[in-house]
Amino acid sequence: MQFKRIKRAISGVLLLDKPYGVSSNTALQHARHLFQAEKAGHTGNLDPMATGLLPVCFGEATKFSQTLLDADKAYRASIKFGITTETGDAEGAVLTTRPVFISREQLDQVLRSLTGSILQIPPMYSALKHQGKALYTYARAGVEIERQAREVSIFQLDVERFSGDELDVHVRCSKGTYIRVLAEDIGNALGCGAHLQGLRRTVTGGFALEGAVTLDQLENMAMEARDACLLPTDCLLANLDKVDLDADSAFYLQRGQSVWLAKQGTKGQVRLYGPGGVFIGLGETTSDGKIAPKRLVNV
Repeated sequence: MQFKRIKRAISGVLLLDKPYGVSSNTALQHARHLFQAEKAGHTGNLDPMATGLLPVCFGEATKFSQTLLDADKAYRASIKFGITTETGDAEGAVLTTRPVFISREQLDQVLRSLTGSILQIPPMYSALKHQGKALYTYARAGVEIERQAREVSIFQLDVERFSGDELDVHVRCSKGTYIRVLAEDIGNALGCGAHLQGLRRTVTGGFALEGAVTLDQLENMAMEARDACLLPTDCLLANLDKVDLDADSAFYLQRGQSVWLAKQGTKGQVRLYGPGGVFIGLGETTSDGKIAPKRLVNV
């Protein structure tokens, strides 16, 4: 007789250090299995060849995962000059090979030119959809789809190592930035071509890789120790102002009604707490001075 695995209604945020060679969804499902969680979702895809910070949301935390999808990111990228590939990374077939003669001055000039607001054309080997299908599906069939350039922001490009035909660089950028495309753009600007050789995400929003755990570490933990790795759901809204509600206000707000608070000067979105400091969700101030429920948790 086969018994159905019992799922737990847990909530919180796991900072996962995704391993090389697995998709973000595979890593997510593995973590979900280890926690026996009813509901889970990740907060920003990493390619299989990439490693590093992949925040995983369980339960009620999935309601606020968009905050990390929209957040700035930081990476350590390894770039190989002189070789271009079909996919823009080390997993693609080689397209061209050229000699590399780059000075540090030339490199610095190119990196400065690519810092700030720039336009990127999304790669064909990506999960972006066209007529309901991912672009990589067309790419694998040899079909090229016209893509519109998108504006992204590169806040920081710091050289960590440069050895003639290889570059390790720290990148801090806005959401939607393709580091593969950035590597190709650097190579094109230097006249020799390039591809992304390795990638590790170090920061997502206010979370850093230093606080992350690996799947191997989780597997060797008891369930109680795994649960202790979870951050509270409201950590996803830590950048918003906090509003404490009395019992009456919390009661009505949790039933979908706006509430009025005296001396409420905060504008925009706020994180809401009921009696005893219990997190109850996300609210938004209205033009008439009230706070309206926007997204609430089940407490």
